[in-house]
Amino acid sequence: MVQSHSSPELRRSLGLGDAVVIGLGSMVGAGVFAALAPAARAAGSGLLLGLAVAAMVAYCNATSSARLAALYPASGGTYVYGRERLGEFWGYLAGWSFVVGKTASCAAMALTVGAYLWPEQAHAVAVAALVALTAVNYGGVQKSAWLTRAIVAVVLAVLACVVVVCLGSGESDAGRLDVGASGGVGGVLQAAGLLFFAFAGYARIATLGEEVRDPARTIPRAIPLALGIALVVYTCVAVAVLSVLGAEGLGHAGAPLADAVRAAGVPGLSPVVRVGAAVAALGSLLALILGVSRTTLAMSRDRHLPHALAAVHPRFQVPHRAELAVGAVVAVLAATVDVRGAIGFSSFGVLAYYAVANASAWTLDAAPRARFVPALGLLGCLVLAFSLPEAAVVTGAAVLAAGVGVYGVRRWVARRAGARGR
Repeated sequence: MVQSHSSPELRRSLGLGDAVVIGLGSMVGAGVFAALAPAARAAGSGLLLGLAVAAMVAYCNATSSARLAALYPASGGTYVYGRERLGEFWGYLAGWSFVVGKTASCAAMALTVGAYLWPEQAHAVAVAALVALTAVNYGGVQKSAWLTRAIVAVVLAVLACVVVVCLGSGESDAGRLDVGASGGVGGVLQAAGLLFFAFAGYARIATLGEEVRDPARTIPRAIPLALGIALVVYTCVAVAVLSVLGAEGLGHAGAPLADAVRAAGVPGLSPVVRVGAAVAALGSLLALILGVSRTTLAMSRDRHLPHALAAVHPRFQVPHRAELAVGAVVAVLAATVDVRGAIGFSSFGVLAYYAVANASAWTLDAAPRARFVPALGLLGCLVLAFSLPEAAVVTGAAVLAAGVGVYGVRRWVARRAGARGR
């Protein structure tokens, strides 16, 4: 059973549609506008193979997460699952990976908004966007779901225009869709690791488990639905853009979708695509703040983070202190540093997080058939994590080691305090 907590529970106000939309808002975000180019550079003509590998690993992770979320419908996602199934340390490690990696992702998404809307003042726009979305989240999760629904509708409309324009143009050539892995197996795996960054949003549904109505039924349905819709969208966009630019052209594109519509002969659509990218980044940022603040809430309840952050607002029923703390940290990052290189590091942290989720799901049922999916997901997470660019692997491993050190110091202090109390 999930441990009881002294802090109040959150309000269950999200239905199936809300949960699916929040997952889509996390996945169909800025990643589809930005991740295709570095993935094409890594995999070459094997980009679509990389997308398939990323989707397979994401499916395993989603299945494991859905089973666990139905059993443990509390805020925190894999932090809670790891704690309950594997022990306190593994839950802590999952939570640490998620909070640190996704905090960097929040700053990257905020800067993406600034880069598309006002490149010369990207940092200022990033901070303004962050403040505005933190205020929306503070007002209650239902308001966040409404805004996410509007953002998803805009982004899907823009992506549909890109697909129709590219596939309907005379520049489209099916011969450019060669799925031979010109980047080699290593390139395909690296591309899958980079594209996984764009799929990882379905975890937001699980981390909101305490705010979903009938979670045992809703979450297992919402996660695969959101993932399936996102996969269809990503595949259509990748095929459309590849058919116009080819793998080499896509790999060198600064703004892949905008470049694709220009190459397709409709340059007037390029500004619309830029606005769509900014809106998509806003949607990703909104969902990221939701997820990071809920995991912060869960870890604060267990005193792995300051317990004061476990407070729930008496009126809005949201973890307001956790949201404000996350907003403040991300605002400092967005105002002072360039975190565009954080995609690889964030992917490493998220893959470590899902490795714990699959290991947790492995313990649910001893039957070999039931263990196949979590075993495949665990192996896939580890392979993709260590196939990422070297800098991302080194930085990610160092941050995880730092988290282990913090955990060890905390346990040592607690044992010393207990010994003095006896």
